[in-house]
Amino acid sequence: MRGPKQPCAHGQMPTTEVEQAKQAVRERVWRLLEDRGVARFPGAWGRIPNFQGAEQAAVRLASTEEWQRARVVKANPDSPQLPVRARALADGKLLYMAVPRLAKPEPFVCVDPARLRSSWREAASIRGAFRRGRPVGLAEMVHVDLVVCGSVAVNRKGVRVGKGGGYSDLEFGLLRAFGLVDDDTVIATTVHPLQVLTDELPETEHDFRVDLIVTPEEVLRAPRAPRPPGILVGHLSARKLQTVPVLRDLLR
Repeated sequence: MRGPKQPCAHGQMPTTEVEQAKQAVRERVWRLLEDRGVARFPGAWGRIPNFQGAEQAAVRLASTEEWQRARVVKANPDSPQLPVRARALADGKLLYMAVPRLAKPEPFVCVDPARLRSSWREAASIRGAFRRGRPVGLAEMVHVDLVVCGSVAVNRKGVRVGKGGGYSDLEFGLLRAFGLVDDDTVIATTVHPLQVLTDELPETEHDFRVDLIVTPEEVLRAPRAPRPPGILVGHLSARKLQTVPVLRDLLR
Protein backbone atom coordinates (compact mmCIF):
# COMPACT_ATOMS: atom_id res chain seq x y z
CA MET A 1 0.00 0.00 0.00
CA ARG A 2 1.23 3.45 -0.84
CA GLY A 3 1.97 5.70 2.11
CA PRO A 4 2.31 9.46 2.32
CA LYS A 5 5.47 11.44 2.13
CA GLN A 6 6.16 13.45 5.26
CA PRO A 7 3.76 16.44 5.35
CA CYS A 8 5.50 19.78 5.10
CA ALA A 9 5.26 21.65 8.38
CA HIS A 10 6.82 24.95 7.31
CA GLY A 11 4.98 28.12 6.37
CA GLN A 12 2.54 30.40 8.10
CA MET A 13 -1.16 30.87 7.85
CA PRO A 14 -2.01 32.97 4.79
CA THR A 15 -2.18 36.65 5.61
CA THR A 16 -5.45 38.45 6.09
CA GLU A 17 -4.44 40.81 3.29
CA VAL A 18 -4.09 37.97 0.78
CA GLU A 19 -7.44 36.48 1.76
CA GLN A 20 -9.10 39.88 1.52
CA ALA A 21 -7.59 40.38 -1.93
CA LYS A 22 -8.88 36.98 -3.06
CA GLN A 23 -12.34 37.72 -1.72
CA ALA A 24 -12.42 41.01 -3.61
CA VAL A 25 -11.63 39.11 -6.83
CA ARG A 26 -14.35 36.56 -6.12
CA GLU A 27 -16.99 39.18 -5.48
CA ARG A 28 -16.05 41.10 -8.62
CA VAL A 29 -16.33 37.98 -10.80
CA TRP A 30 -19.53 36.71 -9.17
CA ARG A 31 -21.15 40.10 -9.70
CA LEU A 32 -19.91 40.28 -13.30
CA LEU A 33 -21.28 36.84 -14.20
CA GLU A 34 -24.68 37.62 -12.71
CA ASP A 35 -24.83 41.12 -14.22
CA ARG A 36 -24.04 39.70 -17.68
CA GLY A 37 -26.64 36.95 -17.29
CA VAL A 38 -24.24 34.05 -17.91
CA ALA A 39 -24.48 32.42 -14.46
CA ARG A 40 -26.70 29.37 -14.32
CA PHE A 41 -28.86 28.15 -11.45
CA PRO A 42 -28.39 28.44 -8.49
CA GLY A 43 -26.41 31.61 -9.18
CA ALA A 44 -22.74 32.52 -9.06
CA TRP A 45 -22.43 33.97 -5.59
CA GLY A 46 -20.51 32.01 -2.98
CA ARG A 47 -19.64 29.03 -5.17
CA ILE A 48 -17.69 27.73 -8.15
CA PRO A 49 -20.08 29.36 -10.61
CA ASN A 50 -21.96 27.28 -13.12
CA PHE A 51 -21.88 29.10 -16.44
CA GLN A 52 -23.46 29.16 -19.86
CA GLY A 53 -21.23 27.18 -22.19
CA ALA A 54 -19.95 24.66 -19.63
CA GLU A 55 -20.81 21.79 -22.00
CA GLN A 56 -18.90 23.41 -24.86
CA ALA A 57 -15.90 23.97 -22.59
CA ALA A 58 -15.93 20.26 -21.73
CA VAL A 59 -15.98 19.36 -25.42
CA ARG A 60 -13.08 21.72 -26.08
CA LEU A 61 -11.07 20.25 -23.19
CA ALA A 62 -11.72 16.76 -24.59
CA SER A 63 -10.18 17.85 -27.91
CA THR A 64 -6.78 18.56 -26.37
CA GLU A 65 -3.80 16.22 -26.56
CA GLU A 66 -3.53 16.37 -22.78
CA TRP A 67 -7.02 14.99 -22.36
CA GLN A 68 -6.59 12.31 -24.99
CA ARG A 69 -3.39 11.05 -23.33
CA ALA A 70 -4.97 10.87 -19.88
CA ARG A 71 -6.30 7.58 -18.62
CA VAL A 72 -7.09 8.68 -15.06
CA VAL A 73 -8.87 11.96 -14.29
CA LYS A 74 -9.52 13.57 -10.91
CA ALA A 75 -12.25 16.21 -10.96
CA ASN A 76 -13.97 18.52 -8.51
CA PRO A 77 -17.62 17.81 -7.68
CA ASP A 78 -19.02 21.24 -8.65
CA SER A 79 -21.82 21.75 -11.19
CA PRO A 80 -19.85 23.50 -13.98
CA GLN A 81 -17.50 20.50 -14.22
CA LEU A 82 -20.32 17.92 -14.44
CA PRO A 83 -19.99 17.83 -18.27
CA VAL A 84 -16.24 17.21 -17.88
CA ARG A 85 -16.83 14.32 -15.48
CA ALA A 86 -19.46 12.83 -17.80
CA ARG A 87 -17.13 13.15 -20.79
CA ALA A 88 -14.32 11.43 -18.88
CA LEU A 89 -16.57 8.42 -18.28
CA ALA A 90 -17.85 8.44 -21.86
CA ASP A 91 -14.24 8.41 -23.06
CA GLY A 92 -13.43 5.41 -20.89
CA LYS A 93 -11.32 7.20 -18.31
CA LEU A 94 -11.17 6.18 -14.67
CA LEU A 95 -12.69 9.04 -12.70
CA TYR A 96 -11.87 10.15 -9.18
CA MET A 97 -14.15 12.76 -7.65
CA ALA A 98 -13.46 14.39 -4.32
CA VAL A 99 -16.03 13.87 -1.60
CA PRO A 100 -17.47 17.35 -0.92
CA ARG A 101 -15.44 18.99 1.86
CA LEU A 102 -13.42 15.75 2.14
CA ALA A 103 -15.94 14.87 4.83
CA LYS A 104 -15.48 11.07 4.75
CA PRO A 105 -12.59 8.87 5.95
CA GLU A 106 -12.28 7.75 2.31
CA PRO A 107 -12.03 11.20 0.71
CA PHE A 108 -12.56 10.28 -2.95
CA VAL A 109 -15.09 8.34 -5.00
CA CYS A 110 -13.83 6.15 -7.84
CA VAL A 111 -16.15 5.72 -10.83
CA ASP A 112 -15.01 3.06 -13.30
CA PRO A 113 -16.75 3.36 -16.69
CA ALA A 114 -16.22 -0.35 -17.32
CA ARG A 115 -18.64 -1.09 -14.46
CA LEU A 116 -21.39 1.30 -15.54
CA ARG A 117 -24.70 0.49 -17.15
CA SER A 118 -26.38 3.84 -16.53
CA SER A 119 -25.88 7.14 -18.32
CA TRP A 120 -22.50 8.85 -18.02
CA ARG A 121 -24.08 12.08 -16.87
CA GLU A 122 -26.06 10.44 -14.08
CA ALA A 123 -22.98 8.57 -12.87
CA ALA A 124 -20.94 11.79 -12.98
CA SER A 125 -23.31 13.67 -10.66
CA ILE A 126 -22.53 13.75 -6.95
CA ARG A 127 -25.46 11.51 -6.08
CA GLY A 128 -24.82 9.21 -9.04
CA ALA A 129 -21.11 8.89 -8.29
CA PHE A 130 -21.85 7.73 -4.75
CA ARG A 131 -24.42 5.29 -6.10
CA ARG A 132 -22.43 3.93 -9.07
CA GLY A 133 -18.88 4.36 -7.79
CA ARG A 134 -17.09 3.33 -4.63
CA PRO A 135 -15.40 5.34 -1.89
CA VAL A 136 -11.60 5.02 -1.91
CA GLY A 137 -8.77 6.01 0.37
CA LEU A 138 -5.56 7.54 -0.90
CA ALA A 139 -3.61 4.30 -0.48
CA GLU A 140 -5.99 2.54 -2.92
CA MET A 141 -5.72 5.09 -5.71
CA VAL A 142 -3.58 4.99 -8.86
CA HIS A 143 -1.57 7.79 -10.41
CA VAL A 144 -3.65 10.68 -11.79
CA ASP A 145 -2.84 11.95 -15.29
CA LEU A 146 -5.15 14.97 -15.37
CA VAL A 147 -6.62 17.08 -12.58
CA VAL A 148 -9.66 19.22 -13.41
CA CYS A 149 -10.49 21.93 -10.90
CA GLY A 150 -13.19 24.54 -10.66
CA SER A 151 -12.27 28.22 -10.45
CA VAL A 152 -13.94 31.51 -9.69
CA ALA A 153 -11.21 33.41 -11.51
CA VAL A 154 -7.97 32.58 -13.33
CA ASN A 155 -5.38 34.57 -15.25
CA ARG A 156 -3.24 33.68 -18.25
CA LYS A 157 -0.32 32.76 -15.99
CA GLY A 158 -2.47 29.98 -14.55
CA VAL A 159 -3.00 31.61 -11.15
CA ARG A 160 -6.49 30.69 -9.97
CA VAL A 161 -8.82 31.82 -7.22
CA GLY A 162 -11.31 29.28 -5.89
CA LYS A 163 -14.44 29.84 -3.86
CA GLY A 164 -12.51 30.21 -0.61
CA GLY A 165 -12.91 26.86 1.12
CA GLY A 166 -9.36 25.71 0.38
CA TYR A 167 -10.43 22.17 -0.46
CA SER A 168 -9.00 22.05 -4.00
CA ASP A 169 -5.59 23.00 -2.64
CA LEU A 170 -5.92 20.43 0.15
CA GLU A 171 -6.98 17.72 -2.30
CA PHE A 172 -3.95 18.47 -4.45
CA GLY A 173 -1.68 18.46 -1.39
CA LEU A 174 -3.01 15.06 -0.32
CA LEU A 175 -2.55 13.60 -3.78
CA ARG A 176 0.95 15.04 -3.93
CA ALA A 177 1.82 13.67 -0.49
CA PHE A 178 0.84 10.18 -1.61
CA GLY A 179 2.69 10.42 -4.94
CA LEU A 180 -0.56 10.32 -6.91
CA VAL A 181 0.20 13.53 -8.80
CA ASP A 182 3.61 14.80 -9.84
CA ASP A 183 5.20 17.42 -12.07
CA ASP A 184 3.89 15.64 -15.18
CA THR A 185 0.26 15.65 -14.08
CA VAL A 186 -1.69 18.20 -16.12
CA ILE A 187 -3.98 20.59 -14.23
CA ALA A 188 -6.91 22.12 -16.11
CA THR A 189 -9.87 24.35 -15.35
CA THR A 190 -13.01 25.06 -17.37
CA VAL A 191 -14.43 28.58 -17.06
CA HIS A 192 -16.49 31.23 -18.79
CA PRO A 193 -14.39 33.81 -20.70
CA LEU A 194 -15.44 36.47 -18.17
CA GLN A 195 -13.61 34.48 -15.50
CA VAL A 196 -10.28 34.84 -17.32
CA LEU A 197 -8.72 38.00 -15.95
CA THR A 198 -5.71 40.08 -16.94
CA ASP A 199 -4.97 40.94 -13.31
CA GLU A 200 -2.07 39.76 -11.22
CA LEU A 201 -3.97 37.49 -8.84
CA PRO A 202 -3.02 36.88 -5.19
CA GLU A 203 -1.60 33.48 -4.29
CA THR A 204 0.12 31.70 -1.40
CA GLU A 205 2.51 28.78 -1.02
CA HIS A 206 -0.29 26.23 -0.92
CA ASP A 207 -1.97 27.46 -4.11
CA PHE A 208 -1.35 25.50 -7.30
CA ARG A 209 -1.47 26.97 -10.79
CA VAL A 210 -3.27 25.44 -13.75
CA ASP A 211 -1.70 24.42 -17.05
CA LEU A 212 -4.82 24.57 -19.22
CA ILE A 213 -7.53 27.24 -19.10
CA VAL A 214 -10.46 26.09 -21.21
CA THR A 215 -13.41 28.25 -22.17
CA PRO A 216 -16.17 27.42 -24.68
CA GLU A 217 -14.18 29.35 -27.30
CA GLU A 218 -10.50 28.56 -26.68
CA VAL A 219 -7.76 26.68 -24.88
CA LEU A 220 -5.10 28.76 -23.16
CA ARG A 221 -1.84 27.12 -22.08
CA ALA A 222 -0.13 28.72 -19.11
CA PRO A 223 3.59 28.42 -18.41
CA ARG A 224 4.38 25.54 -16.06
CA ALA A 225 5.08 26.75 -12.53
CA PRO A 226 6.48 25.06 -9.40
CA ARG A 227 3.86 23.17 -7.44
CA PRO A 228 3.24 22.80 -3.72
CA PRO A 229 5.27 19.84 -2.42
CA GLY A 230 2.44 18.37 -0.37
CA ILE A 231 0.42 19.32 2.67
CA LEU A 232 1.54 22.59 4.25
CA VAL A 233 0.43 21.97 7.79
CA GLY A 234 1.08 25.56 8.85
CA HIS A 235 -1.51 26.73 6.32
CA LEU A 236 -4.31 24.57 7.70
CA SER A 237 -6.88 26.01 10.06
CA ALA A 238 -7.65 24.27 13.33
CA ARG A 239 -11.17 23.66 12.04
CA LYS A 240 -9.89 21.78 8.96
CA LEU A 241 -7.54 19.72 11.06
CA GLN A 242 -10.48 18.73 13.24
CA THR A 243 -13.15 18.17 10.59
CA VAL A 244 -11.30 16.43 7.71
CA PRO A 245 -10.95 12.78 8.74
CA VAL A 246 -8.03 11.96 6.44
CA LEU A 247 -6.04 14.82 7.97
CA ARG A 248 -6.72 13.60 11.49
CA ASP A 249 -5.49 10.13 10.53
CA LEU A 250 -2.48 11.37 8.58
CA LEU A 251 -1.18 13.92 11.08
CA ARG A 252 -1.87 12.26 14.41
